[in-house]
Amino acid sequence: MTTTFTGTTYESRGMRHRRPRRSFVPFLAPLVIGAGAAGVLALWWSDTTSVVGPAGWLTGAGRITGLLAGYACAVLLALMARVPLLDHAIGTDRLARWHALGGRCTISLALAHTLLIIWGYSLTSHTDVVDQTSTLVLHYPDLLKGTAGFLLFLATGVLSARAARRKLSYETWHYLHFATYLAVFLTFGHQLSNGADFVGNRPAQIAWYTLFLGVAVLVAWYRFAVPLRCGLRHRLRVTEVRPEAPGVVSVHLTGEHLDELGGEPGQFLRWRFMTRGLWWTANPYSLSAPAHPGRLRITVKTAGGHSAALARLVPGTRVWAEGPYGGFTANRRTSPKVLLLAGGVGITPLRTLFETLPGQVTLVYRARRTDDLALRGEIDAIAAHRRATVHYVVDEPAGYSSPLTARGLSALVPELAAHDVYLCGPPGMTQAAIQALRDAGVPARSIHHESFAF
Repeated sequence: MTTTFTGTTYESRGMRHRRPRRSFVPFLAPLVIGAGAAGVLALWWSDTTSVVGPAGWLTGAGRITGLLAGYACAVLLALMARVPLLDHAIGTDRLARWHALGGRCTISLALAHTLLIIWGYSLTSHTDVVDQTSTLVLHYPDLLKGTAGFLLFLATGVLSARAARRKLSYETWHYLHFATYLAVFLTFGHQLSNGADFVGNRPAQIAWYTLFLGVAVLVAWYRFAVPLRCGLRHRLRVTEVRPEAPGVVSVHLTGEHLDELGGEPGQFLRWRFMTRGLWWTANPYSLSAPAHPGRLRITVKTAGGHSAALARLVPGTRVWAEGPYGGFTANRRTSPKVLLLAGGVGITPLRTLFETLPGQVTLVYRARRTDDLALRGEIDAIAAHRRATVHYVVDEPAGYSSPLTARGLSALVPELAAHDVYLCGPPGMTQAAIQALRDAGVPARSIHHESFAF
């Protein structure tokens, strides 16, 4: 099914095609992280006169891995502190991937540090590893707390493994990660009490305190103070819950000073609905219509327990919103030709981009059945207004289906390789689409996608 409106290219008010603003943050952030790691290694190097024998090498390696593990803890917390500069420039999903990779590295470093130190100290003192472990844990300052923090890190790492995460709800997984704050607090003291690179080294101690206190301020401000201030400032309430398709509803909200939220098309907020069973968690949902000074709207597929409960919200329910977040915006565009590729409820951020992106825009909306095409009336109205093309691709009936392959997409979108592509849909569909787009010649830098599969 294709809806086509031919004519001049649509230019939204104040958004004529221009070269997008290029941000250097995605390139500078890894360099800054790497420079910090180099500084940590320099601290060990400057404090180490010589390394002699197996015990010395093992202990030295234990010190290095311990320093890097401590530094990595600070980096992990900073990446997920929801700092707008990082979130908007890099993107929430990429930060989440960096955080997940960094988490695995941190746990590996902490585990290596623990084993190497025990082994090295046992060789130095000529004791077995069991006696040496009990001596370290029970008699070294702050190491009992440090051990508890290390075990918390291990538990969080196990629960974050892909196989375990599939069995947890988003809400449970999210709140279990608050244990990392406690783990960092418990392990921090033993670094300064026992670390050979810190004992008696006042400049190193000051630098370490500055690093962790700075990260603590970022977390406290952006993850707790800012959401609290926004909740009190905007006083959001539900005005209506409207069915859009089978299992899909739109939640309409109103509030005060909503223009100050600054949400761009394509971004999302974390929503906390102050009603029984929902108040304790904030889930991410994209805006499904451009933000208005007096109203907002999200559209949700009622799949999990949290999203299904949204269909039963009553008008007047108080809502706290955190954000906006994400870099899935017009700033990523590099070409005047854009393809928006949506799967299922992934249409929500793309519907806002379809209305507001300048240039030549084509929308391909994939769903299982015709009835599952949410917001279709609005999409057709936008297409008519901006003289754009919409392709509706459904699996049933088969006559309207089109394979998610390079050939299938190229048949729908001429000169596909010259397009920027904004992609949003279920994980399986997203992976298949990325492969198809790459096979069709679309450069990786021109494929923009963001997901909530954290």
